Amino acid sequence: MDPTSPGFRDYWQETLEALARYPARPEIDVVPLRTTPFATLYGVRLTSVGAYRLFGYLSIPAGAGPFPAIYYSPKYQSVLEIIPQGTANLQRSRYITFSLAGRGQRNADSPYAAMFPGLLTERIDDAASYVFRSIVADSIRGLQFLLTRRELDATRLVVSGNDLALITAALAPGATHVVTAPALFYDTMALAPKTHAYPLEEINDYLRAFPAQAEAVRATLAHYDLRAFAPRVNATTLVIAGAPGTLLDRVTLAPLITALRGPVTVHESAQSLYKDGLVTERWMAAQ
Repeated sequence: MDPTSPGFRDYWQETLEALARYPARPEIDVVPLRTTPFATLYGVRLTSVGAYRLFGYLSIPAGAGPFPAIYYSPKYQSVLEIIPQGTANLQRSRYITFSLAGRGQRNADSPYAAMFPGLLTERIDDAASYVFRSIVADSIRGLQFLLTRRELDATRLVVSGNDLALITAALAPGATHVVTAPALFYDTMALAPKTHAYPLEEINDYLRAFPAQAEAVRATLAHYDLRAFAPRVNATTLVIAGAPGTLLDRVTLAPLITALRGPVTVHESAQSLYKDGLVTERWMAAQ
């Protein structure tokens, strides 16, 4: 979808306006088990769109600050998976970290518990009520909360995650840096038939079960395509592309990469969480 089209703009403006009608009402409690001499961990509850209560972990280094921050936006995961309680000790001693469970995920699973697979296609036949519309709002609410912290160095705030990290940075102010590993919302209708791997296999499963909904699914996904958000992203960005020759490799993602407005670094995945994580940590430390 063209990012300048009224349909795209109106869809997301309505989402932001709906979120603004709900105050965050944060509740913050120390988690003693994960608190150390160099950082304090807090459990945080926030209100998002629809009066839904979210949960996150906020780690703040000891000292006066201000500190740079890493915001781990909600992931594509079920209620069974946990979100990070901070990160490596060295990072926790230097960075504020905030990881948020979107609706349906662990500790934010009442009244909705996300299925896996199944989350990607929850109400996908209706763009207005598609579950990821609310999850995007959840992610934005998390960023808004982090920006209220007096300990924050607002000149160094990294939003890190999958597609949601990029979408959040496009729709809300505050992110100075972005780490994004596209997996869900890049040319999804064209790429899904080329794979049997999840998460995109969810789309294939859904369309096999409900073939008459293909056009409705296409219309919904048009509001989420990363290429439409890219021109709104001015942050310095690290794009984690797939390994060469894989579905979402650098060649496939080229239109997205060139559409981003800020400086861009592309890392082609080594297909190793450790190696890719090390590249990400070094990139963040160098900013």
